[in-house]
Amino acid sequence: MADQVTDNPARQRFELTVDGHTAFAAYALADDVITFTHTVVPKELAGRGVGSTLARGALDNVRARHLKVIAECPFIAAYIAKHAEFADLLA
Repeated sequence: MADQVTDNPARQRFELTVDGHTAFAAYALADDVITFTHTVVPKELAGRGVGSTLARGALDNVRARHLKVIAECPFIAAYIAKHAEFADLLA
């Protein structure tokens, strides 16, 4: 997937645009803790790994910024549960 995950702080979400459709992971940021609230992958992108690419990109960004994660979003929580390399980010 050539597209990259980007942080859009004005909209409080990480975004990944593929084939003209944007998937996003919404968040709230307070001090050094980011709370992921929900993730949306348009139906046109379903089944293509876009959600996983988005989650990985967002969590890589969070790690680089030395933030901790609260995963209220079930998708992000499940992604972290399946990818132990991100478990240390949990607040």
